[in-house]
Amino acid sequence: MKKRRANDNGRTQDGAYSAAGVDIDAKMKALEAVKRMIGRSATRGAIGNIGLFGGLFRAPGRDTILVASTDGVGTKLKVAVMAGRHDTVGQDIVNHCVNDILVQGATPLFLLDYFGTSRFDPAVFTQVVHGLCRACRQNGCALLGGETAEMPGLYPPGEYDLVATIVGAVPEKHLIVGKGIRPGDSIIGLPSSGLHTNGYSLARRVIFEKAGLDVRDRLPGSNRTVAEVLLAVHRSYLRPVTFLMKHVAIRGMAHITGGGFPDNIRRILPDGCAAQIFRKSWTPPAVFRFIQEQGNVSAGEMYRVFNMGIGYTVFVRPCDEKKALDLLARAGCPSRVIGRVECGRRNVEVV
Repeated sequence: MKKRRANDNGRTQDGAYSAAGVDIDAKMKALEAVKRMIGRSATRGAIGNIGLFGGLFRAPGRDTILVASTDGVGTKLKVAVMAGRHDTVGQDIVNHCVNDILVQGATPLFLLDYFGTSRFDPAVFTQVVHGLCRACRQNGCALLGGETAEMPGLYPPGEYDLVATIVGAVPEKHLIVGKGIRPGDSIIGLPSSGLHTNGYSLARRVIFEKAGLDVRDRLPGSNRTVAEVLLAVHRSYLRPVTFLMKHVAIRGMAHITGGGFPDNIRRILPDGCAAQIFRKSWTPPAVFRFIQEQGNVSAGEMYRVFNMGIGYTVFVRPCDEKKALDLLARAGCPSRVIGRVECGRRNVEVV
C-alpha cells in the first residue's frame, strides 16, 4: 500500500485517509509520546533506539538457546472495554508470554507487541503501553518494538486487539522440556490470580448474558466487582520459579492456559507417563464456582477451559517436594501438591 506524501511540517496534504478512518498524525504523536516510557524498559542487550524496522538484541552466547513465543490477550479485552480500563491488559500479555517460555527454563530478553484497532484512540493506547512497560520492567524484559495498526471497519467501534511475541534465553544444559519426568514425581500447583487470559468467551456469556451482571456489580461470593475479578492481572511466575530452579532440580513445568490441565500438562509428559490431578487438593476461587453453577458447566469442561485457581505447575522428585514448597513460600508464592505422575499413556486425569 502506497504511503501518502507529507508536507514540510509532517502533516498530510489532504484528509482523505483521515476521513476513511485512519489518523496518521494522531498515531505518530502518541508513538512519540510513549518512546521515553518504552526506553525505560531497555535492558543490557537492547541495541539502538525505538523506531527502527526491526528490534535489535545482542546474542547472549554460544551455548545458549533462544526461546520464543507468541500469544494474545483474547476476549478479556472486551471486559477492559466494558470497564473503560486498559492499563491491565498490557501486563496480562507480558506475563502470559513470560510464563510460556519460563516452562522451558528461559528468562525473557525482549518483547514485541501488536496493537490493532479500527479507530486509533491515543488515550487507550497510552494506557495499554503503560501496562506493557510496567510488566516488562517487573520481568526484566525489554519492550523492543511493535506494530500499531489502524484498520477502519475490521474491529467493532471502541475495540482493539493486543498480541505479543517474546524472546528469551536459557543455557542449553538447563533447558527443561519434560524428558526427566518419571512415575512417582510430585506435581506442585502455583496459585493463579484469577482467570488469567483464557476462558473469557465462556465467562462473559455466563456472567453478563445468563446472570445479567454488569462490570460494576459485586460478583456473588466475592467482595470485589465483576470488573476487578475479571481484569485481575495474569500472574508472572518468573521470580518464584527462578528462585526455585536455583535450589531444586525441576523435571518439567506447565503453564495452565487454554486447554486447562489436560491439554497443557499432556504437552510435557514423556512416553510411559500419565498424570493425575487431585481437584480436592485446593478450593477454586469464587469466580470459577459461580461460572460452573450459573452456566451449568460440567466439572470436566471447567478443568479443560479454566485454570481453576492453579496457573502454573512444577514437577519435582518426591524427595524434593517439601524443599520446593518451602522455597516457593519463601519466594512469596505459597503452593501445594496437586497431583502425581503415574505409569500410563501420556494421559491427564482430573480426579
